[in-house]
Amino acid sequence: MFVSEKKLQENIAEYILYMYQIEDVIRSSKFDIEVIMKYFVTPQLPDTSFHAQYKNWFLDLMQQMKNQKIEEKGHLFLIQEVMIELSYLHNTLLNMSADDKYKTLYDTAIDHIEEFKNKSNLKDKNHIEIMFHALYMKLLLKLQKKEISAESEESFDSMRICIAFLSRAFHQMKKGELTFFNN
Repeated sequence: MFVSEKKLQENIAEYILYMYQIEDVIRSSKFDIEVIMKYFVTPQLPDTSFHAQYKNWFLDLMQQMKNQKIEEKGHLFLIQEVMIELSYLHNTLLNMSADDKYKTLYDTAIDHIEEFKNKSNLKDKNHIEIMFHALYMKLLLKLQKKEISAESEESFDSMRICIAFLSRAFHQMKKGELTFFNN
């Protein structure tokens, strides 16, 4: 099973962040499958038995990115569809089901979300997308071994906790275990 499939089934937030990273790997390699296989895939595989599957998966993603004209920026339709579902769920938890726990987490994060939105080029994005972009930025900062201030950590944490709750609710919804009107 591919890492992406496992994450899609188990943790939708990790799936989105992983796919953001995959899109960036494809872009940074200039859509060169041999570079991706040599420097990204092969070092992570325990053996070469999955080599062809991963190569085909990357080639398919690369073709989708070209077809969707997101070679330089943007996200795959499959990620955008999940983001739309999460946004609907977010609105449902806030407005229809009046989930107090989620409202509290969101209220804690909202000032941080707005601040991140104002400092970034994400002014046209909804709050769910902004939180994912903030968490991805944190991941990139950690990979670059850059220091993150205590204030920024607090902001990231408020968004991470909100997304974690939303992610858990998403998987409950997909399993039919989430009741919207009994919260």
